[in-house]
Amino acid sequence: MSSASQPENQPVAPAFRVERSAVHGNGVFAQRDIAPGERIVEYGGREITWEEAQLRAEVQGGPHNHTFFFSLANGNVIDGGDHGNEARYINHSCEPNCEAIEEEDGRIFIYALHDIRQDEELSYSYPLIYEGRHTPAIKRAFACRCGAARCSGTMLAPKPRKRKPKPLTPDAPAVPAAYGPGLAAAQSPQPAAPG
Repeated sequence: MSSASQPENQPVAPAFRVERSAVHGNGVFAQRDIAPGERIVEYGGREITWEEAQLRAEVQGGPHNHTFFFSLANGNVIDGGDHGNEARYINHSCEPNCEAIEEEDGRIFIYALHDIRQDEELSYSYPLIYEGRHTPAIKRAFACRCGAARCSGTMLAPKPRKRKPKPLTPDAPAVPAAYGPGLAAAQSPQPAAPG
């Protein structure tokens, strides 16, 4: 039941609760049914620079497969571990029921993608950016355990591929260098793993 259909003087039941998750550590679970498109919670925390996030990760002995850093369009990061809230416990899934959206004011909110039933775990897809080498040990550390039918097996965002120039054939038109490999497309807001 959405808050719009609640009687005016009746309090709306909290949308979620935090408890242990079979996916990873703590998780966030629906306390009541949640409607598609419903704004569930803001991703809280202190906004810091990417450089500060990297320093914090170094102090903690990074890289970490468990991070509360959330990248913003302005290049900064929300550190959910610094004055954050329960939203930092929402786990990753390759088949999520929620999405994170950065509003125009730079705040991140979690919205339901479809009906979420009471007691269902909330999740969204957040491919983690790790700039270091994706070694087998790093891939194991960042393994995805969402259990989705189409699980990718990792929480790491794919590294951009370096394209080798194709040799020109006599009948192929020349392509100006400015039209080489394209720029990386901007992705939805996502937590960022230090690298």
